[in-house]
Amino acid sequence: MNHNKIACIGEMLIDFVCTDIGIGLKNGEKFLKKAGGAPANVAIAINRSGGQAKLATKVGLDPFGDFLMEALRPDNIDMSGLARSVTPTTLAFVALQSDGERDFTFCRGADAELAWQDLPNDFLDDVGIVHFGAATGLLDGELYSTYQRLLQEARQRNIIISFDPNYRDGLWGDKPQEFITRCKPWFHQTDIVKVSEEELAFLTGEETNEKGCEQLHQAGVSYVTVTCGHRGTWLSHRSGRQQLVPSIAIDSIDSTGAGDAFIGALLQQMAKPDCQFDNYDHMQRAVLWANVCGALTCTRFGAIDAIPDAHEVNSYLGLQA
Repeated sequence: MNHNKIACIGEMLIDFVCTDIGIGLKNGEKFLKKAGGAPANVAIAINRSGGQAKLATKVGLDPFGDFLMEALRPDNIDMSGLARSVTPTTLAFVALQSDGERDFTFCRGADAELAWQDLPNDFLDDVGIVHFGAATGLLDGELYSTYQRLLQEARQRNIIISFDPNYRDGLWGDKPQEFITRCKPWFHQTDIVKVSEEELAFLTGEETNEKGCEQLHQAGVSYVTVTCGHRGTWLSHRSGRQQLVPSIAIDSIDSTGAGDAFIGALLQQMAKPDCQFDNYDHMQRAVLWANVCGALTCTRFGAIDAIPDAHEVNSYLGLQA
């Protein structure tokens, strides 16, 4: 059996995006309903980049859950791990600042209830990479237990593990140290970690990317990708090789989903037969491609709607599809 699919687990939700830019949730009055949730965004990016993603998540038996399932269908996501619940679908309210950055408020619902029993017995049989996007996955609840069980099962099968801590003040604002404590065991089990510069400093207490990455490598991480906004991505390998892989110049409209587009595109590049995980040069080229995918996502409004396909990225890079 081919193990070419990439599994993503975690929240799928409705983003209510405030279109009153720069005034925040308190004063904003106009909102657009968008499909979102980091693992779902990553799955979409994987498929639009030419890969095959499967998603493990839970949504409500409500109109929002119906809307989210419809949002996945055009991209042919494997939804064998998608479950429904009488608990309402998780909602997030997103305010965009004038510089394209954002803040969140969550109304958590069905995603918290994803149980191991909700996943098909053969869920990992055709999987080569599992991605854990931890915005809600490390919170107390059934999803947290399922995260841990899936990690154990994937490690036993020698599946590559990808981890995005995806810290959100709106979820952990009153207990940030608890988030750090829950992240640390994952660094002993993870092959590739994706963080922003702010997250790296927050998680490690180090002031530079070099020192922060070194701490994660000492814990066991093979690769660390540190997204650095318009500058690109800091790529660090446990061997000591590291560099800033440049991004492209764009006019940022909305950065929502850009990090998810980046890691989804990167995982798809990693899953290609001609990309060897232990080859730093191969990974550097994969990060360059993923940088363009993430940057182009910032040029459009929303998350899923904004993620480009492989043709767009290849056209920008002057490559043949």
